[in-house]
Amino acid sequence: MNKQKTNKVYIPSLVIAFILALSGAIFSTQINEISGKILLIVSNLFGWLYLLSVFIFCIFLFVIAISKYGKMTLGGSKSVAQYNILTWLCMLLATGFGVGLVFYGVAEPIFHYIQPPFDDMSPKTTEAARHAMQYSFFNWGIHQWAASAVVGLIIAYFQYNHEKRGLISSTLTTSNSRSNHLYLLDIIAILVTIVGIATSLGLGVIQISGEAQKLTGLADKDMWSIVTLGVIFFSYMISTYSGIDRGIKYLSIICMLSCITLMIYILISGPTLFIINTILLGLADYFQNFIGMSLRTSPFTENSWAGSWTIFYWAWTIAWSPFVGTFIARISRGRTIREFVFGVLFIPLLVACLWIGVMGSSALHLDFYSEAGLSELVLIDSSATIFEMYNSMPHPAILSTATLLLLFFFLVTSIDSATYVVSQISDNGSQSPAIYKRITWGILISITCWILLSFGGLHGLQSASIIAALPLTLIILLMIRNFIKKLKEDY
Repeated sequence: MNKQKTNKVYIPSLVIAFILALSGAIFSTQINEISGKILLIVSNLFGWLYLLSVFIFCIFLFVIAISKYGKMTLGGSKSVAQYNILTWLCMLLATGFGVGLVFYGVAEPIFHYIQPPFDDMSPKTTEAARHAMQYSFFNWGIHQWAASAVVGLIIAYFQYNHEKRGLISSTLTTSNSRSNHLYLLDIIAILVTIVGIATSLGLGVIQISGEAQKLTGLADKDMWSIVTLGVIFFSYMISTYSGIDRGIKYLSIICMLSCITLMIYILISGPTLFIINTILLGLADYFQNFIGMSLRTSPFTENSWAGSWTIFYWAWTIAWSPFVGTFIARISRGRTIREFVFGVLFIPLLVACLWIGVMGSSALHLDFYSEAGLSELVLIDSSATIFEMYNSMPHPAILSTATLLLLFFFLVTSIDSATYVVSQISDNGSQSPAIYKRITWGILISITCWILLSFGGLHGLQSASIIAALPLTLIILLMIRNFIKKLKEDY
């Protein structure tokens, strides 16, 4: 019976994922156009739903954490945490952030500095710089983790407190058996994860290989892309085979130590006082305008800033919530609900604001006072902004190399985590999915990435995966309803 359930998810999702990869390559132009138009329509028509839903997720999590239910333990009162608090935080941070924060921690404040969030605000002014930090903190803060935290909390509760499978479909049933059709949700979760992680891997390969080419002076870009993808593939397959406790665990610790070391160096060698003051002011603006930013729409103007940034981010984080949430659930047994919520929401907020505060304010300081040219570069190649910033600092080659290594470790950790999650989902929610499935999914992710890199289609499939956020939003709201009902029964 379990094997039949497994095959109902594993085989169809494997076949469909491969077909999507081929389609993205063969019909890249058409998919780019169609998915781009659909994404624009969905954002325009349902942007309000994304804003409202993610705000509801934040409020729901905070209320649950401080309520009487917050002291309940995932797994029961006798359950013991598998990982200590620092290891647990490193694992969830390395899986959830990755390459995006490394690049956009520098590029996003510059973007908002030259293209302010409001029509009546002049670019490249002190006011624009202040709002650039405020909205960068906001876009990478609590809301960024809300959907994944909700999905992770609910899956963990049903999995450890009610002995159900670690699947989204299991949270929507009232018995231990799954509905005849709910397994389709698990297939969708796998497909969104595979497409999303493959496109992120492709973008990461392009960025790493491009900078490696500049550092070495070797001009063969295609060669560098193949080498980069090959090294990443080899590394995460070894980690995948090693399992969570020996692979993802130690990779996550390496990621966070590298991240902290780089931040401390930039803080000390850069404009230290300016960085500290900018972080404090940015945090004050962020919390003071929390509700206004959360529900910001532009009904009286044609301003498209929120759609291009906040709404896009919220759709992206909702689309990724089955992957990130399932992984967080896997490593969170033994945590209280209160500990889970505060750990998943506020520690990433602190790390994100520190990273953006240190890296982003350093970039703003250079562009504002020294005219370093970052404003012009970010519109041409946003991923190169951080490396251009290094050119104005001591030991730029060492900083660039360290950043490339950090990107590499983040990519390997994220893909390893994604491989584990899709293997778990395709293995009927098993916490120790079959090794052949982990290897198969790991190979498929790299093949998908290679196809898309060779023939195009990265951005088209990325947009297509984000469109899945619309039905997932409604599914998460249903999960919340079931969770609240079950909590009241259990308490």
